Amino acid sequence: MNNKNIEHTCTFTGHRPERLEVPKKQVIDWLYKQIKQAADEGYTEFITGMQRGVDLWAAEAVLKLRREGRQIRLIAACAFKGMENRWDMNWQIRYHHVLSHSDEVHYISDTPGRKAFYARNHWMVDRASRLIAVYSGAPGGTKETIEYARKNGRSVVLLER
Repeated sequence: MNNKNIEHTCTFTGHRPERLEVPKKQVIDWLYKQIKQAADEGYTEFITGMQRGVDLWAAEAVLKLRREGRQIRLIAACAFKGMENRWDMNWQIRYHHVLSHSDEVHYISDTPGRKAFYARNHWMVDRASRLIAVYSGAPGGTKETIEYARKNGRSVVLLER
């Protein structure tokens, strides 16, 4: 992935499923609509952070649009290798499916832990001009990513509670 494509690149942030305050189906439908709209507006590259919930649902929406004929690319930004190892098997299967269908895969840190997730979030925002976010108002990585995107002049499309 090269930085000259930043104006055509979109990324995502959002909570894990258990922290959402909006029904899962509503979030998935909203993500699909926002990604489709971004593609209509000329976005061709989409970066997912590969976390359970919003990240993987957004990635699956990108893959669905690609199957529908959109000429778009999916870039997987994993915080570190093995980040999915402790997840429920269903999420691990989804993770590996998305990984295997991504156009690029990047492992941002060699060291597992909180710092790796923040480094991954910054890596994604630094390479995109738009952030699509699902945010409940809670502190944590989603809030920090939205703040980082705004501080760096990125467009933020937000689904709040």
